[in-house]
Amino acid sequence: MDTVHKIGRRKTAVARIYLSEGTGNITVNGKEYKNYFSTGTLQYKVQQPLMLTDNLESYDIKVNVYGGGVTGQAEAIRLAITRALVSINEEHKQVLKPEGLLTRDPRMVERKKFGQKKARKKFQFSKR
Repeated sequence: MDTVHKIGRRKTAVARIYLSEGTGNITVNGKEYKNYFSTGTLQYKVQQPLMLTDNLESYDIKVNVYGGGVTGQAEAIRLAITRALVSINEEHKQVLKPEGLLTRDPRMVERKKFGQKKARKKFQFSKR
C-alpha cells in the first residue's frame, strides 16, 4: 500500500495527513499526538475514525497541522483521517457517515463590519 495523502479543514485550521501501513503511531508536527493534544477529549477526537473502523494499530499517520486553535486542529485531523480511511476502503463509509465524520463543518468566524464594534455587536445607541 502506498502512502495516502489527504487534507482536512475546520475553521482556520488545516491538517495534511500521510497515512501508511504500520503499527498505530500518530505523529503531529513531529511530536507524539498525546503530547501535542493534552486533554483526553482532543486525543479521542483524533482517534475516533480509527476506533470506529477497528484500525487503531493498522496505520502510521504523520500529520502537519497549522492555523486555528487546538480543538479546530483536532477536528481537522479527524476529518483528514476519515477521508483517508474511506479512500482506502469504501466500506468504512457506512460506519463513519452516520457519525457525521465525513461532513466538513462550514462554520467560520463572521467578519467584523464597519460602523460596528464587532461582527454583530453595535456601538451604544444614544437617543439624546
